[in-house]
Amino acid sequence: MTDDRSSLSAPALPAALPTAGQADLSRALLNSMAEGVLLLDRDGRVQLTNPALERMFGLSGDLRGRTVMEALRLHEVKDLARRAAAEGHVLGLELSPPGLDERCLQLNATALRDEQGQAQGVVLVFHELTRLKQLERARTEFVANVSHELRTPLSLIKGCVETLLDGAKDDPAVATRFLQIIQKHTDRLAFLIEDLLIISRLESGHVALDRRVVSLRPLVEHTLNDFKARAAEREVNLANEVPEDLCAFADAERLQQVFYNLVENAIKYGRRQGQVRVTGRPCDANEIELCVQDDGPGIPPQAQERIFERFYRVDRARSPDQGGTGLGLAIVKHIVQSHGGKVWVKSEPDKGAAFYFTLPAASQAPAEPPQP
Repeated sequence: MTDDRSSLSAPALPAALPTAGQADLSRALLNSMAEGVLLLDRDGRVQLTNPALERMFGLSGDLRGRTVMEALRLHEVKDLARRAAAEGHVLGLELSPPGLDERCLQLNATALRDEQGQAQGVVLVFHELTRLKQLERARTEFVANVSHELRTPLSLIKGCVETLLDGAKDDPAVATRFLQIIQKHTDRLAFLIEDLLIISRLESGHVALDRRVVSLRPLVEHTLNDFKARAAEREVNLANEVPEDLCAFADAERLQQVFYNLVENAIKYGRRQGQVRVTGRPCDANEIELCVQDDGPGIPPQAQERIFERFYRVDRARSPDQGGTGLGLAIVKHIVQSHGGKVWVKSEPDKGAAFYFTLPAASQAPAEPPQP
């Protein structure tokens, strides 16, 4: 039987290419790589770098002839190059160089040898892992937070059921109290699951927005009416100061969710016997700005950059009593961003917090086709 495997091999390259062509091709390949490349000679001095490496480390100027320590100032890279020269190759070293904003790099090194096996140098390839590490950390934190948020109500429900089964069910007053606790925390679980589904759809981009021209003052009024009873419990005054003629090009249902979350937080964390104001104004012909403001204790400066993260709370100790899923502001951020807007907070200690967000103005709605 004839062995015809050679017919499956790649076509042969020309026996030789012009030196200038080889150099141009090599340079083009190196310049196009996302990985950083560092070539050292047999004495450990830099012979070549590519633009990706220079961007990773903020390098400039001609580095040729310098040692690794002179070029990168990293003992780990120097030691790895030495190991690779002795062992042939070293793979998978992770390092976080100081001064590179918590970036993470993976470094592989391979020795270069001539036909007689004599060392000619070492090539080092730097892979950017920062984004992967950030996603891995975010996933780990998300799972931990969800587990915590689920564990608390489930533990309370389980405890109440066990108490009822142990005999508390025979006392109507006690049974009613435990059943009310069970109902409260099953509602909490339902809200958490619903918010998780919403934010999952928003982050994946699978939520289709039904954008229309929306009159904002009636929308805000409807939201405030839903919170009148809760505001009355804390003696909080709700003020709708959105202009009558202010309109946005937005999904009314999603926008209602934004106002609902912001007003709920303003009542919950604002000052008792205080005020919650909702205001709005046109920024220009294409954009409007809205604000929900309370007069509570405010948000510390160090927390303001993280306030829109999933499950982040300024004061975690009080969150179980205050209720909520820890996802409200993250949902607000994603809904606003899905409209092409931005959201931010302004706050000073003991002067309340103001949550601002922008939306496309009604002028951004496409013109309706003329009726036949």
